[in-house]
Amino acid sequence: MKKNHPDLGGSDWITKKLNEARDTLLGWVFLFFLLTSRFMLNVKKAIFPIAGLGTRFLPATKSIPKEMLIVLDRPVLEWAVMEASSSGIEEMIFVISSNKSSIIEHFDRSEILENSLKKKKKNDKIKLIQSQNQLGSFSYVIQDEPKGLGHAVWCAKNLVGNDENFAVILPDDIILSKIPAIKQLMKIHSKTKGGSIVGLENVPKKEVSKYGVIEVNKKYTDFFSISDLVEKPKVNKAPSSLTVVGRYILNSKIFDFLSQHKKGYGDEIQLTDALTQLIGSPGLYGTEFKGKRFDCGSKLGFIEANINFGLNDNDIRSNLKKMLKKLWK
Repeated sequence: MKKNHPDLGGSDWITKKLNEARDTLLGWVFLFFLLTSRFMLNVKKAIFPIAGLGTRFLPATKSIPKEMLIVLDRPVLEWAVMEASSSGIEEMIFVISSNKSSIIEHFDRSEILENSLKKKKKNDKIKLIQSQNQLGSFSYVIQDEPKGLGHAVWCAKNLVGNDENFAVILPDDIILSKIPAIKQLMKIHSKTKGGSIVGLENVPKKEVSKYGVIEVNKKYTDFFSISDLVEKPKVNKAPSSLTVVGRYILNSKIFDFLSQHKKGYGDEIQLTDALTQLIGSPGLYGTEFKGKRFDCGSKLGFIEANINFGLNDNDIRSNLKKMLKKLWK
């Protein structure tokens, strides 16, 4: 579902407002906020690379995509889509494999289910499932074989276009926060004059070999400029403990590098390698998001997410606390 922003209209509207308030300080502050908001709002598309096999969750993922495993009462993927939608993103682009039709069905309308609920007068349930259709528009592209995260992003090139900034969201990383994580990146993006932004998390030094790690060029108040990015370095060779997590705002220039299909770490086409090509121009930046990340690509992280989301749910919080206390006796 498209969301229009008539209050942030074209150049004629801006000119009119500027003329009305050009002699006041408040007017100039208003114009600055307006232009900044327009820049943030131009991130309208998000790519969700979800073609992976999910082997860490076998045998469950033999028939169920790992992105459809449930955290509290929604699939992992839906939490990521909700984050994108609440951040103002309107178009969700799923990069999937051919055996993940259940993902398409989940975000499609089910008239049979709705009619059944109507007969039972379960209007609250009808509103609940209809809300999924209001999260945005959905499109799909097939990744024929797993060739790396960079290749998955490249597969969505034609749906993104050449002149747009876009988000990449890895649903394995569920982030519980007051302000959606991708929206936090959008705020920083407005300060970079078209640069690309990666979400960062400061992890214990002993864990850096699990992630892409940045080398800081310059530290600003709430973000960093990046001088290098290393994929899964050895602990003693990591340039920092600031690691890249599954949230990105990218300049479409990255497709120029992904289109070369150069293989890197693990003999795959790595997004990290393409990101390093953005350093300098138009620039690569990072910001530490505020919130709690759960790695739902691991069994322990998946269980941790369910417990935390349960403790934040009004309906089951009290009983869940009692259950956890019993387990620890």
